[in-house]
Amino acid sequence: MRMHCDLVLKNGFVFDGINEGKFVDIAVHDGRIAALGPNLDVDAAEVVDVSGSWITPGLVDIHTHYDLEVEVAPSLSESVRHGVTSVVMGGCSLSTTFGDPQDLAHIFSRVETLPAELISGWLNTAKAWSSPQQYFDHLRQLRLGPNIASMLGHSALRVQVMGLERSLSDHASFDEIDAMKRLAESALDAGCIGISIDMVHWHKVSGPFAGQALPSHHAAFVEYKMLADVCRSRNAVFQVTPNPQNPWSLVDILRLSPGMWRAPLRNTILAALDMDSAPQLWRIYPFLLFICNQLFGCNIRFQTLAEPFVIYADGCLTPFFEEFSAGVRLNNCKSRSERQALWSDPKFKEEFKKSWYGGFPRTFHRNFDLMTIANAPDATLAGQSVGQAARNAGVDPLQYFMSLLEKYDEDLRWFACNANQRPNVRQKLISHPHILPGFSDAGAHSRNLAFFDNALSVLRQAATTEFLPFHKAVARVTSEPASWFNLDAGSIRLGGRADITILDPAKLKSPVPGVSVISDPIFNGAPRMVKRDVDGTVHQVFVNGTAVVRDGVPLPILEEQKHGDLLIQLNRTKSQHQALELHRNRIADNVSYLSEVFDAGETNAAMNVDYWPIFLLKHQNPANVAMHCFGFVLMYAIPALAIADKNFWILLLMPISQATGLLGHWLFERSPIDQRDTLFSWRAFASLHMMFLYVLTGRYGSELARAQINFARKQRAQNERVGKHARTKSTLVQQV
Repeated sequence: MRMHCDLVLKNGFVFDGINEGKFVDIAVHDGRIAALGPNLDVDAAEVVDVSGSWITPGLVDIHTHYDLEVEVAPSLSESVRHGVTSVVMGGCSLSTTFGDPQDLAHIFSRVETLPAELISGWLNTAKAWSSPQQYFDHLRQLRLGPNIASMLGHSALRVQVMGLERSLSDHASFDEIDAMKRLAESALDAGCIGISIDMVHWHKVSGPFAGQALPSHHAAFVEYKMLADVCRSRNAVFQVTPNPQNPWSLVDILRLSPGMWRAPLRNTILAALDMDSAPQLWRIYPFLLFICNQLFGCNIRFQTLAEPFVIYADGCLTPFFEEFSAGVRLNNCKSRSERQALWSDPKFKEEFKKSWYGGFPRTFHRNFDLMTIANAPDATLAGQSVGQAARNAGVDPLQYFMSLLEKYDEDLRWFACNANQRPNVRQKLISHPHILPGFSDAGAHSRNLAFFDNALSVLRQAATTEFLPFHKAVARVTSEPASWFNLDAGSIRLGGRADITILDPAKLKSPVPGVSVISDPIFNGAPRMVKRDVDGTVHQVFVNGTAVVRDGVPLPILEEQKHGDLLIQLNRTKSQHQALELHRNRIADNVSYLSEVFDAGETNAAMNVDYWPIFLLKHQNPANVAMHCFGFVLMYAIPALAIADKNFWILLLMPISQATGLLGHWLFERSPIDQRDTLFSWRAFASLHMMFLYVLTGRYGSELARAQINFARKQRAQNERVGKHARTKSTLVQQV
């Protein structure tokens, strides 16, 4: 019987998010991939010939701040037009899962430099939900453009329990910490995929307590530890923004992460950048990740930006100025007249000079030759650096810059690149398996930056410079982040979501489009920085099987109908024991053998599985298997030699046996190694004996093939269950 489906994409070169590209037809039915294969012979309501195009899974953006924008313009078209079909929001301790709308406005607006028009528009329609479940039910009913996953923001949680004023100054009591724990657990149970905390000194609040650091910044270590433990028990993501002026903040986070004798914390840290102010700092990240992930059993992923980190400023209105005291005072002002009053005070000018040159370590370089004037009332200044303009005027650069700020205020628009200017270093960071392309901040800083195309930029660079094979670059921005965040997204597979991005390979090699400023109707005409690819590199975008973008331009249907779904965490656990077993039984960094644990509402209580097939799938490379067999021989040869020679000092050579196996993994097969199994566990001990026996008798290959077939069958069954569950959820929401 012939298959009937909604859509067939024919003759495209498909990158499925894991493997090398190949010519495959894709059949879509009911928002899911119904069939894959060359020259599919199926009946379809629509057939699209995509000859000459490259097809990838919809791109995944793992760090956005769309929490408020999704309420007023849920299509999120600025991301979708760049091929993004799934976004994660609720980062940097900010979310709307809990909290009074006015309090949330105070903690959102300045950190994210959101326009007053967006805040007021949201407040006019904002709803205060009484539970996380109500919040997620609300999200499911929005006309979502892309799929949405949300984390619980610690600042919002803290305000909910402590009130805004106390959350900005006090440590929480034990009772308040206990209340936060209960609310955090309810949020993860309802649909949050993790919890975000924030320690960065740039992030300030507005309103009656303007200039104070975010509530999350004021928590004691015991409060962070409680949140980390909640995430650990549920295998959820713990997102952290450490304080770059306090290295101990990163040390505190790393203290929470190890997983040698417990479940590791699924920890993502912002951000691994090539800082202009510290040009050798980038070398620390790979070394740190090796120490933490390989030796201490952590599960850490840094995030990095795929482009030079250019930030624009309107006078003093910029995140740059949140780093020093005089800049904070200027940003505290509500109007130009208030700033003029500050500038008229000689004491303030002295404070500005001292704080500009003070404060180490710095994240903003404050180098006047690297600060470029974009435009000003004096048109001759456009394109000059502040340093060059000061030299032309024969004035000290700082004095000159202060005079420009005082004279022009917001009419002076300038920009600076703070990091990621060296392409070779940037691409090394992007290529690292434990550093994910992210940190786009899409939906935030509307007049300061526009990195909506951060994921697409990775593909552009791979196509142009070949710093990564293209299929691996695709994985970096699709299946890898989706798998690590435990989301049903980022791959083209049977039963998977029909979230698809179609690219023009020739246009993919064109330069990254520059930024422009538009008058955005969703902000009531307020200006917004965007990127518009007039070349049409993104030929088409499909969300759940529906075309929503063509030639880089969102289609009207994107605004008119619901397309995206609410993404909830897969493989959620209910105890640290379950989370530990899930981690120990992984066969790849983001693939667990426990495929039965597929849905947030269904968990395997016992988590008991046969370890032998897991062992087989971790040892597939013949060279790695040979190294393990050699290590097995050493395991018995060394004590035998010690007994025969009556020299028990020889037993000190025993670690060579383990080291041989570890070397096999390092050289030939980077499959994950559990530290407990490496030191000693009965399951690893027994499996090593079975490996040697099967190799000796020539049956290891057939055993491995059987394990591969069984695992593929499990994965297919899991995909079908996830698809069925998602369709059921969608039907229920539509009925509501």
